[in-house]
Amino acid sequence: MTETHRPFHIEAGFRPEHRRQAAEGYWEAFARKLRYPLGPRHRAVTFIERVLDPAHAISAVSDDGLFLGVAGFKTARGAFVGGTIADLAAVYGWPGAAVRGLLVSLLERSCEDGTLLMDGIFVAPAARDRGVGTALLTAVERHAAACGLARIRLDVIDRNPRARALYERHGYGATATAFLGPLHPLFGFKSSTTMLKAVNGA
Repeated sequence: MTETHRPFHIEAGFRPEHRRQAAEGYWEAFARKLRYPLGPRHRAVTFIERVLDPAHAISAVSDDGLFLGVAGFKTARGAFVGGTIADLAAVYGWPGAAVRGLLVSLLERSCEDGTLLMDGIFVAPAARDRGVGTALLTAVERHAAACGLARIRLDVIDRNPRARALYERHGYGATATAFLGPLHPLFGFKSSTTMLKAVNGA
């Protein structure tokens, strides 16, 4: 049976043996945006693997145990991809950490009270077009409702119309668009659109 046709299920967090795959998948999904703050690839994946927090993730796993994808999120309690300046320094050294920390801070988004902020969702290439992304997004919405949060926020860049179409199908509405201006060559996109969805009609 190919990976494309394997039945799958959703799990809270991610399995320890899937940490490296989650880090690699996160980098592949967001390399265009993170190439300057975190690249090159081998260091970026090492850093991401170091700081991933399974308490802020939901994963898709085939019934025979293969990692298929993950949705990360951020709340007032923490984030899927967090870390400190010390974590950056452990991978890039202190001078590199200072520069990269500044670049990462330009991408930081605050998480308002009552809000779950999406912190990346991706599906393994061989498992796409079989409902994994939809299942992950639905699971995140259920998690937000179970936590008593009022809304889910996500930000989608102009270079990812496929993701925006998925969110719109799930009832997310655009509320604002931010433009990077002269910084766009650093991050590989010109604008990002904030989208919101109320949880349980809040």
